[in-house]
Amino acid sequence: QVQVVESGGGLVQAGGSLRLSCAASRNSFNINAMGWYRQALGNQREMVATITNGGTTKYAGTVKGRFTISSDNAKKSVYLEMNNLKPEDTGVYYCAVAPGLLLLNRFGSWGQGTQVTVSS
Repeated sequence: QVQVVESGGGLVQAGGSLRLSCAASRNSFNINAMGWYRQALGNQREMVATITNGGTTKYAGTVKGRFTISSDNAKKSVYLEMNNLKPEDTGVYYCAVAPGLLLLNRFGSWGQGTQVTVSS
């Protein structure tokens, strides 16, 4: 079973920046897609950004231009650089990994989540 661990959340003022990191267990294999999702209190989980092993990225419209997803395939790690943070970015951020992009949301391996809080 793939273990996924996130880190890097915290409290930041609006306009600030945070960098989230996620690493899958070293004994995992066949990871071809990774992504970040978030869930605000009372809301459904939503996709923030995804990236494939080939480097193809996708962003939610609300974060495009402010967030950057990157990965290190050799380290089975994915990162999320978040700039110009807004209060509406507040939520628990989850990392997911999967053998393919279409499997990521429903069948991926998930971390425990890391809290991001943006104060106004």
